[in-house]
Amino acid sequence: MIISTYMKHEHRECDTLFAQAEEAIATGHWEDANEKFLSFANETLRHFKKEEEALFPAFESATGMAQGPTQVMRYEHEQVRGLVGNMAEALENKDKDAALSIAESMMILLQQHNMKEEQMLYAMCDRQLPLDLKESTLEEMKKVSL
Repeated sequence: MIISTYMKHEHRECDTLFAQAEEAIATGHWEDANEKFLSFANETLRHFKKEEEALFPAFESATGMAQGPTQVMRYEHEQVRGLVGNMAEALENKDKDAALSIAESMMILLQQHNMKEEQMLYAMCDRQLPLDLKESTLEEMKKVSL
């Protein structure tokens, strides 16, 4: 559970930041919305970087599965990055309707993405990676910054 516990906790932190940003957008508090969204975007992108630079390579190396679940997760990361850019533009323009529409799309994508990671990929990492690799990967992920 070492990988699952750590990564699920990060998902929840990002979810909280996203909900705060969405609430600020809905109430038209643009300065707060920008601040909360920037926090969400930074934490989400850092989380993706941890996966792409540490967790996914460890998983692929240990299992030999480079074309499986990690490939799907990388593709979905790119989709989220695109939505982050679109949301930043909507916030810059103070376009409430566009921002809330993008937020809805992002929320659906992230919920589905996180569920796949939590129920499949992280569980596979916890089951299939040797303990020393899990621990070293976790330490490597903790050092990642944007």
